[in-house]
Amino acid sequence: MTTVTVTPAGDEALYGLLVEKERELREVGRGTLHRRGPRKAGQEKWMHASYKGWIKLQRGLGGVVVALVHGAAERDEWQLVTSFVGFLHRHFRDDIASVTLSFGVEAE
Repeated sequence: MTTVTVTPAGDEALYGLLVEKERELREVGRGTLHRRGPRKAGQEKWMHASYKGWIKLQRGLGGVVVALVHGAAERDEWQLVTSFVGFLHRHFRDDIASVTLSFGVEAE
């Protein structure tokens, strides 16, 4: 499992921006990361259209977003991590101060 910690630049509500962008892309039939599972306040579970596994997003204090990336097979997890970081860079690079990757951290 890989933990991706995303720190916003300034006072951006980054979690809300991520959720809204995924919804916008899904509604027009674009994007590869899509929400799955029940709705929970401050939490989302995304799955990729091609890569097996999931990404759990959680809103944190100070606007920080924590994403747990779990590939179906550990050797394939890098594809989900790359896809998620690419999504962040493509749509939110001006809204993000830092992205930190932690490998093998089992935190829920």
